[in-house]
Order: sequence, then structure tokens, then C-alpha cells
Amino acid sequence: MAKNDVKLLGAWPSPFVMRPRIALNIKSVNYEFLEETLGSKSQLLLQSNPVHKKIPVLIHADKPISESLIIVEYIDEVWTSGPSILASDPYDRATERFWAAYVDEKWFPALKGLRSAQGDEERKALMGQVIEGIAQLEEAFGKCSKGKAFFGGEQIGLIDIAFGCYLGWLKVTEKLSGLKLLDEAKTPGLVKWAERFCANGAVKGVMPETEKLVEFSKFLQAKMSGAPPKK
Repeated sequence: MAKNDVKLLGAWPSPFVMRPRIALNIKSVNYEFLEETLGSKSQLLLQSNPVHKKIPVLIHADKPISESLIIVEYIDEVWTSGPSILASDPYDRATERFWAAYVDEKWFPALKGLRSAQGDEERKALMGQVIEGIAQLEEAFGKCSKGKAFFGGEQIGLIDIAFGCYLGWLKVTEKLSGLKLLDEAKTPGLVKWAERFCANGAVKGVMPETEKLVEFSKFLQAKMSGAPPKK
């Protein structure tokens, strides 16, 4: 397939943009990555996703597909020659979708909220939610992986992509808070899983460096507060 048949609109710091990039890499699909500028939306983005007006958007044969997890499922269905991302068993597939929705709807909002938390009480409450969620994901990993390398078994699956895309921002939170959230003593399964996930060939080229994300996080905080970023 020609490279320009597949385009992805996105931005390097976005965990949601990482998802289709990983899926495309798993399927060995050549694609053109069109970087959006922070604070502005290209005409192509506005035309391609007129409802939400946000990244990522996959454009395949001039047809746009929006929403990161929907894009991942689309990629899995279209490019069948590569390894399957979703489980073949209906129950396992439903379980994958459940945990993918959990990390987006419940866990990540708490992690993201830490950046704008007002006061120690709110910060402590949100951190508690983040830690509780990681404990639940540790348990889910044990059940879903069935003793294998990934949530998806021998290969990276939907939960791996859904949760793994947040590992960069999890490391930023650890660095800025001074707390170890993925801890060998409390979450040994996830610690080893995270190492394997980040080292995987489909992931390592698109996982942002922690220091680069830290600087971007400081830039975002400064932008929200109107102050210059701290060095």
C-alpha cells in the first residue's frame, strides 16, 4: 500500500496518538504522520473530525476515522495479515474493551487531574485514585495475561495499547511527585510488563522520552497559569 494512502494526524506528546501509531507498527503499515501544532487546528483536522475537532485522526484511502481506540480496532480489522490486536474469543474481547474503557474513563482522569489539583487534599485524593487504579490493573494483568508477557498474552493487545500509552505520563508524575507508582514490591507484574512494553519494537520508536515530556508538562502548567515555565 502506498504511503500516502494512510495518514495519521497527531502530536508527539499525546498518549491517544500513540495508540494508532503502535497499532500501525504492529501491522507493519507504512503511514504518513502529520504533526498538528499545539494551540491550533489544521484545516485538514477540522475537515476530517468536524464533530470533536481533535486528534488523532486516521485517514485511510481519503476516509477519516476518529477516536483512538476506534482507530486501533479499525486497524486490526483492516490489516489482517499482521498479528491480531483484539482477542478472537468474544468474552476476552469484551474484557479488553472493559479495561480499555476503565483506563480512559476512570484512571487517566485522576492522573491528569493531578496537574491542576488545588491544594493538598485534592492532590491526595487524586493520588489515592491513581494508586488504587494501578492495584486493580495489576490484578487484571494477572488474569488477562494468564502468565504470559502482555495483557494480550504473547503479543501486545488492546489493553496493552490502551494503558501502555500512558506510561510516559506516569513516569512524569513519578518524577514531579517523588512517588514511585509502579513499584516492584506492590505491582511486580506491571513493572516487568512496562519494561517489556516499552522495549517492544512497535512501541519504542513512538514512546516519548520522559525528560522531554517533563519539559512539555511544565510548559502546559505555565500556559494554564500564565507564568513562565520553571527550569
